[in-house]
Amino acid sequence: MNSKFLKFYSIIFFNLIMFQGFSQQGLDTENTIEKLSLEDKERLVIGSEMEKDGEDESQGAGVGETEDKVPGAAGTSLPIPLLGNKKVVLADGPAGIRINPKRNSQPDKEYYATAFPVASMLASTFNKELAYEIGESFGDEAKAFGVDILLAPGMNIHRNPLAGRNFEYYSEDPVLSGYLGTYFTRGVQSKGIGVSLKHFVANNQETNRSRINAIVGERALREIYLRGFEIAVKNSNPWTVMSAYNKVNGEYASESKKLLKAVLREEWGFEGFVMTDWFAGENVVAQLKAGNDLLMPGIPKNKGEIVTAVKSGELTEEELNENVRSILNVYKKTPTFLDYQASGNPDLENSKSIALEAAIEGSVLLKNNNQVLPLDSNAKLGLFGVASYETIAVGTGSGNVNMKSVVAISEGLQKYYSISKETEEVYATYIKEYKENTPEKAWSFGPDEHIVEKEWELKELQDIAEKTSVGVITISRTSGEFYDRQQGNDFYLTQREQQLLKNLSKVYHEKGKKVVVILNIGGVIETQSWKNLADSILLVWQPGQEGGDAVAQLISGTANPSGKLPMTFPNKYMDHYSSKNFPGDELEDNPNPNPFQGVKSEVVYEEGIYVGYRYFDSFKIPVSFPFGFGLSYSEFEFKKLKVKQSTNGYLEISCKVKNSSKSAGKEVVQLYMSSPDGNLEKPSIELRAFDKTKYLEPNEEQVIKFRLTPKDYASYSSKEKAWILEPGKYQIYVGNSSVDLILSETITQDELIIVERTKADLSPSREVNELSRSKP
Repeated sequence: MNSKFLKFYSIIFFNLIMFQGFSQQGLDTENTIEKLSLEDKERLVIGSEMEKDGEDESQGAGVGETEDKVPGAAGTSLPIPLLGNKKVVLADGPAGIRINPKRNSQPDKEYYATAFPVASMLASTFNKELAYEIGESFGDEAKAFGVDILLAPGMNIHRNPLAGRNFEYYSEDPVLSGYLGTYFTRGVQSKGIGVSLKHFVANNQETNRSRINAIVGERALREIYLRGFEIAVKNSNPWTVMSAYNKVNGEYASESKKLLKAVLREEWGFEGFVMTDWFAGENVVAQLKAGNDLLMPGIPKNKGEIVTAVKSGELTEEELNENVRSILNVYKKTPTFLDYQASGNPDLENSKSIALEAAIEGSVLLKNNNQVLPLDSNAKLGLFGVASYETIAVGTGSGNVNMKSVVAISEGLQKYYSISKETEEVYATYIKEYKENTPEKAWSFGPDEHIVEKEWELKELQDIAEKTSVGVITISRTSGEFYDRQQGNDFYLTQREQQLLKNLSKVYHEKGKKVVVILNIGGVIETQSWKNLADSILLVWQPGQEGGDAVAQLISGTANPSGKLPMTFPNKYMDHYSSKNFPGDELEDNPNPNPFQGVKSEVVYEEGIYVGYRYFDSFKIPVSFPFGFGLSYSEFEFKKLKVKQSTNGYLEISCKVKNSSKSAGKEVVQLYMSSPDGNLEKPSIELRAFDKTKYLEPNEEQVIKFRLTPKDYASYSSKEKAWILEPGKYQIYVGNSSVDLILSETITQDELIIVERTKADLSPSREVNELSRSKP
């Protein structure tokens, strides 16, 4: 046999040995675990991002060494010969697949991903089926680009409006968050791509996020902060969950057996693997023992630490095998392990159309006096605001997307209307000069310095108002990872914005003309003090790359607004009860400003279960715009509420929705319940279910049906360690916002029902002085 044939058969023999952990159906987990060395097992439970060159930790997720596969991805698994040296790719992506558009190996090819609307805007659609479609598009793009697991969706609650990553999360309500996350996850995973629900749990701020201790009462933890995760885990079977940076009641989330084993796996039946957030936690062995299976991003100091821990008895090999088993059971389903060849060519046109649809359905019409919108096709616009020309598509940090282009609001409106050349030219010059005189940021994380608003002389505005028929101004905000927002010049308008808005209102209204405000924002801002200056207000969030076309279709009437607020807009920041202790108290001086380290601190969730509208409604605090609110060009009639109650607590509820106007449109049906105060105090109302109608033509009707299980409207008793239904009268409301409760029906529960007992005691080690309506 000559040397060529000998070499050929040697390669065949070597490969047979290397792949003996695989069966015809794929990887055999238990057989593979038996064959893996201790060192291989260590390599399986740490990621590879920083393996090659140990880059600066402060750069964060997404800057590591994945150049050989998917540049710009957040990280990969480590190659192991027994597993064919396959590298599973994990990529950020709350608003789109976050990868680099360029690859060194293919300098002439570009890999731009679609920028979809941010999560808060997706929640504003109240459309579960649309969330599924968007998930499918994410899955298709991830698969085409060579990504195996998407680090999304973000499931944390909007506890406070200043939280820097609220745009990455859905809502202040766990039911809305839970079901939007469920359908998004189902969509992604229908394409053979995994998701990672994040950040588990109570990661509700960026300030000192790595060292903050969130002290939360057990009932609030169960009903508010865990509930959305629970809904999504039980209804969508996510491949992975990402543990949070912060501590929960004194224990790092990534080191908590109560959260990761007792709750997530034993109570909820989670079967995937848990990964850390990047650089989270302090004790590697504690993380693995707690059921945090994958440590990301795998910095050099981890090497050998796990092997040493097993050899010393600090960590048993069977404990490590549990982590390995969870990881392998997911990895074997990934495109990488199934030898899928990524095309690099996703259907971006399909994604584009879905992104546009989501931007339209997620836009919320907050005000429309005298039906100013839609505008007449002959209207000539004086278009003001930097963001009209430099529209913010998505947030910063891990929520950013490398998109090819963004349709600015001005670009979209030009397709339907004449825009004042004077405003266009002035802003073009202003923006150009601002960019030339502003140093480029060295890195992409943290709050971007969006261009400050231009100052205008009153006489200039009067001249433009004389030549145009409508004044339109866009007010914008950005935010991102590592930093929470501020009250001044962020939650509240800047002085320049206030002055411009006042002056525009003055000059246009003096001439009998109207003013339209567009809000291009990632989180809640104050609106109460200035909303009377505008005739119409259209909230378009951070609408993704197709935002300008969505705005134009809505303002022209080509599309009909149907979005609803997934959170409350308060009159003032301090009206939020959580503002009294957000973002908590520092416990020691900060020796290191590195955002991954932060300051040892704590925040006490004194509001308890009274988060968002549960607080504002229960304590009768006036708001600027309530949860679930949103106008339409159509009018809808709700009627014929029917409730069927079974003896074991199941409810079947239906109503009819009729389009009673001349414009076709969609309506959101929101089902709230008011539960009796027994041994447990209850909020005035709580969202228990929701649905969105199809596009209803004038005079068309649709029957909306809900089926509630006892768990869907149970409350949590820390005393009983169970979800319970207390006896008494339960009021059922159906309407189109938390304050527009159009239909109602009462049912009676005759006796206490223990709906579900829990396994873990999540009570904090010290008493939390929680807000209560029974206290002064």
